[in-house]
Amino acid sequence: MGTVEEQESGGGAAVVHDVPYYAQWESPGLVREIVGGAVSAADDPRWGESGAATPEEYEYWSWRLCGVACLRMALDHWWGVAPTAMKLAAECLEAGAYERDGERLRGLIHTPFAGYVRERWGLAAQARELTPGEVAAEVAGGRLVMLSVHPAIRDPEGPDPQRRGGHLVLAVGTTGTALVIHNPSGFAGVSQAYAHVPWRQFDRFYAGRGIVLGPPGAEGTVPGGT
Repeated sequence: MGTVEEQESGGGAAVVHDVPYYAQWESPGLVREIVGGAVSAADDPRWGESGAATPEEYEYWSWRLCGVACLRMALDHWWGVAPTAMKLAAECLEAGAYERDGERLRGLIHTPFAGYVRERWGLAAQARELTPGEVAAEVAGGRLVMLSVHPAIRDPEGPDPQRRGGHLVLAVGTTGTALVIHNPSGFAGVSQAYAHVPWRQFDRFYAGRGIVLGPPGAEGTVPGGT
């Protein structure tokens, strides 16, 4: 739960928080194959660790769990617990952070999600619009920020996406040249944990909004257990 400060070549300090990483699929090493369609999420050998009842339930939800994965990282960072993805997804659904419409699922809806995080887990949580500079300041100040970005952020040097947003990543660090993120749908060894997104590229993916998460108070107890 510490913070690492490294010296940038230009002399400024880079703040990178020591945050556990979770992918939105239970097998981080399979993300590239699942995203590319070479492997079905239902064939993930670790699907049962999600808490899903069947591989089909896991497959349906896994594509929608980027925000839940970010929350698992934050909870592990500050509370030392990481409930299963499906347990958190069910709680978010009950709290109105997801909305069902038949087979369709709308979410993660930022404002009710932030309320759920405050009430259920005792963390500071605020849904708001943020400039890149404000994102950097929040992270440098000891907070983590869930950011709405395009999934193509996993390859910042790739072509411009047609839109911004649609995916959530967790900002865990900032340097003079890059934002440091944990990307729930990043590729193993390339763009998952502590992935550096150059600031000059960030605006191409960023929708301008997110959820600022802060540490709990001094009570020292985990609300609601695990």
